[in-house]
Amino acid sequence: MSASLAELRWLPIGTLLTDADLLTPEQLEQALATKEETGQRLGEILVDLGFLTRRQIAAVLAEQYGLELLDLARTEIDPEAVAMLPERVARRYEALPIRFLHGDVLLLGVTDPTNLRAADDLKLALGSNFRFAVVDPDQLEEALGRAYRRRIELVVSEEDPDKPAALRLEDIQDMASSAPTINLVNSLLTRAVEEGASDIHVEPQPNELLVRARVDGVVRELATLPKHMQAAVTTRLKIMGGLDISERRIAQDGRVSVRFGDEPIDLRIAILPTTDGEQIVLRLSRHEKRLGLTELGMSETTLELLGRALEQPFGVIIVCGPTGSGKTTTLYAALERLNTPDRVVMTIEDPVEQRIRGVSQIEVNPKAGLTFARGLRTILRSDPDALLVGEIRDEETASIAVRAGITGHIVLTTLHTHTAVGAIARLRDMGVEPGLLSTALNSIISQRLVRRLCTECREPYSLPAAKLGVEDADEVTLYRAGSCERCGTTGYLGRVAMHEVMPIHGEIRGLIETSAEQIFAAATRAGMTTLRDDGLRLCLAGVTSLEEVRRLTGDRIV
Repeated sequence: MSASLAELRWLPIGTLLTDADLLTPEQLEQALATKEETGQRLGEILVDLGFLTRRQIAAVLAEQYGLELLDLARTEIDPEAVAMLPERVARRYEALPIRFLHGDVLLLGVTDPTNLRAADDLKLALGSNFRFAVVDPDQLEEALGRAYRRRIELVVSEEDPDKPAALRLEDIQDMASSAPTINLVNSLLTRAVEEGASDIHVEPQPNELLVRARVDGVVRELATLPKHMQAAVTTRLKIMGGLDISERRIAQDGRVSVRFGDEPIDLRIAILPTTDGEQIVLRLSRHEKRLGLTELGMSETTLELLGRALEQPFGVIIVCGPTGSGKTTTLYAALERLNTPDRVVMTIEDPVEQRIRGVSQIEVNPKAGLTFARGLRTILRSDPDALLVGEIRDEETASIAVRAGITGHIVLTTLHTHTAVGAIARLRDMGVEPGLLSTALNSIISQRLVRRLCTECREPYSLPAAKLGVEDADEVTLYRAGSCERCGTTGYLGRVAMHEVMPIHGEIRGLIETSAEQIFAAATRAGMTTLRDDGLRLCLAGVTSLEEVRRLTGDRIV
């Protein structure tokens, strides 16, 4: 332990908190009794009982002992310092090396500097002097995950990587099954999962192999690999997906399930031949908790409109938006509302992304002749009350789904269109009669996923209220993206949906045959909340930024 630490007068944490008037003697007595029964640490008990927050405890410890209180979301962590302490020791003692101060003195972030036994063990493990700083336990968990993330290590062949070679299929298969290639692919997948990626793109270039990941809807570079690794990496991914490694001229699709810790993850693998080799896209499907309608971040008005649509005895409800806009999440939340004991609910999907108790789910299989249209006909003969059609892709599926909405079924489905009114034009282009649409359509929802601002680093600024059409105020406070370690310097962390709901009734039913502009004008006159309106709501609440809303909706709308 450093000399500065040895000179401090150590007091029990309970005494510190009562001296700071953050804890009453009665609360301390209750917490100590619980500690005696359970063996939990006192700080954890105080937080569990709701007496204090972890941040409050950290602040008191730092002030009492004259230590620095670190904000790990804004603190740069030195990888060389991290390498001084094994991960298992860091997690055991809730400690993280931050950086070197001078000479061999290390700044060490800890949650409890009063734990002298831990200090002695850390001194032994580090083999050098250190100075404590206090950190928030919640932030420490995230920082440990970032600091000890598995790194990509390439074993470069001694052969000239630029030298062209005609490798036999057996040689490529041996390379793909070798430990370095397996470790490389696993490391790429691990890093992508840790960063919250939804897709991984493995893209052959003339002189390299580019690996990128889509995180919160935005693609970022993950790694650049030597060109001579391309065949081994591609073949390894084919083997994982159960695909034909000898075929390189046609598109292939496969699936594989993997585990990340205790979490199962499904990977959908799509391979497409390009001029520089086979491009591979992996879509990651995580088995996350299914959200209910009230957990989707909808405004009260949007939630009420969608709830009213789901209460109707029949009709078609369409959720539209581009790929990756959260349509399936919304559909599953709506399906959960319809899944009651007095209803027969069925789905046909490609693929089935989440299994739902009490719902009969069918996965399309074109190779076996089970298409959306053929499966939908069979479902309708099975007398369902409500059904979900994963996507309307062709005229036949569109016609069957719309007619099902007329004949007493509640139909939930998706379309790839940008706006709610665009869904009507798309169905008309597919050959569905306007008369059928005006009778069958119940409600159309358009949605996008916007990135959430990182609450640790977002920056406030003011804007004239009139510029945004906000009444009853001269100025409004908005936020723009900042930069910190917590969000990976992007300024954003996570996503939230913005919605545009267009009920089909009254004047709009009579305008189904008219232009999209006329339908949109009638819908806004009737009070429809547009994507722009919902995006502005999120901006005013400090959830996202105007720049992010414009990125997804365009200047034409915002």
